[in-house]
Amino acid sequence: MRHVLSETPCLLEVERLRKDFELRSGLFKKRILRVHAVDDVTLDVRRGETLGLAGESGSGKTTLGRLIMRLLNPTSGSIRLEGRDILGLSAGGMRNLRREMQIVFQDPFASLNPRKTVRQILSRPFILHGTPPEHVEEKVAELLETVGLTPAKAYIERYPHEFSGGQRQRIGLARAIALRPKFVVADEPVSSLDLSIRAQILKLMKQLQADLGLTYLFITHDLAVLRSMAARVAIMYLGKIVEQSDVNEFYSGPLHPYSQALLSATPLPDPRASRARRSIRIKGEVPSAFSPPSGCRFWTRCPSKLHKCSEVEPLPIGIGKKHVVACHLVTKR
Repeated sequence: MRHVLSETPCLLEVERLRKDFELRSGLFKKRILRVHAVDDVTLDVRRGETLGLAGESGSGKTTLGRLIMRLLNPTSGSIRLEGRDILGLSAGGMRNLRREMQIVFQDPFASLNPRKTVRQILSRPFILHGTPPEHVEEKVAELLETVGLTPAKAYIERYPHEFSGGQRQRIGLARAIALRPKFVVADEPVSSLDLSIRAQILKLMKQLQADLGLTYLFITHDLAVLRSMAARVAIMYLGKIVEQSDVNEFYSGPLHPYSQALLSATPLPDPRASRARRSIRIKGEVPSAFSPPSGCRFWTRCPSKLHKCSEVEPLPIGIGKKHVVACHLVTKR
């Protein structure tokens, strides 16, 4: 079921997306185990906004981002960019779509070819998409200036290992925006950086969004980062979206027990407010994705579970105009 949380035109629509990974085990590799990495996910990303996607490690956030980018093929479901079904595109169609959809990876060092110079790395998108050769170097220099690596001639012939982590992520951002895409998946883009560098990269991403009209899906486990970056928040647990909300409404009062626990563990800048806040501890480990719990995925760790939580999967319901939650404890208002 789709819930409209904003009147802003929709850029990306994900409908009932599912991804199962099959693993064979046993003596003759006949027994198949299925990992339910993404399970029946529906969400929208509105034009020009940042949708923050958060959850613990193993919740399926990165897999969802890679599915949206068609780096993985889903088991079922649909993905539409401006109404176009991208799952039905040919290889040539996807190559053309890369102009409009890009990704920034968590580890910039792993995502940059160590044998290529910055000139070669940033030239490739232009070459692949038919930019006249005489204009490529000018565009590469312009990209470096845009992401704060100035003067460009001081960086253009260097290799990735010659840069700091923050500088490498700037190069990753430059590569992502080279063809002026409409939509960017940012997969934990600052989690490997020091706090001071993290703030600089987040500020740069906001500036790029304002200057280029970018739309972000910002994936992270850090709710403190999302508060400063996102317009809306989606919380993911064991392959499912359990809550979606306007950022201000979410931080003033999340409704799902899992969201409440995540937010209670997020540090606050005011020590007095931090001491006054009730801490919610989640007991136990995340269940195996090979055999997820029946009913609500979170019931095995939920401090407020009801009897039916283990038997009936909760459907997402709208709470007002800007909030959707899948929980038996919450009733429609």
